[in-house]
Amino acid sequence: MKRSKQMILTSVSGVLLLSACGTDSEPNEQPEQGEEKNQGEHMGHSDMDHSSSGELPEGLQEANTPTYAPGTEAMIAEGHMEGMEGATATIVGAFDTTAYIVSYTTEDGQRVEDHKWVVHEEIEYAGDEPFEAGSEVILNADHMAGMEGATAEIEGVEDTTVYMIDYTSTTGEDVENHKWVTEEELTSIDE
Repeated sequence: MKRSKQMILTSVSGVLLLSACGTDSEPNEQPEQGEEKNQGEHMGHSDMDHSSSGELPEGLQEANTPTYAPGTEAMIAEGHMEGMEGATATIVGAFDTTAYIVSYTTEDGQRVEDHKWVVHEEIEYAGDEPFEAGSEVILNADHMAGMEGATAEIEGVEDTTVYMIDYTSTTGEDVENHKWVTEEELTSIDE
């Protein structure tokens, strides 16, 4: 899939503005773009299932020439959960897809804003064409409690290579088969 200039600019802008997930704003501060918003009952990424079985969604295609091949190591340059940024990751798998930033409300009323990442193949009735920002979709991902089956709004779209990774967080937690980090969130160990 080819990236459009607009998508690249949006991705670069988003990367520059993002902060670590789970960082709550002070009561009188407005969250910056990419920060989770502190709205009523809010679920941070502490409820995220950091490790997974490694089971892949149906139809997800392995990347032919990923920047980081399975079995290699890379540094997590930008994490979306506590303890990710600065950790060394071992690449478990690399997949070419469309990745989405989504906001949704769980069945018990918890609001999750700007969750990174859900891949195209984890959306019900996904079809061949990527969704656009603003689309309403149903999630088939279970990265966090209450995510699967939730109706979500797509906040951001990125055609990219996503990686499943193993890593030890900077807080000491061993994480296996974490879904997902994008290529832009990783950097070579040599850099």
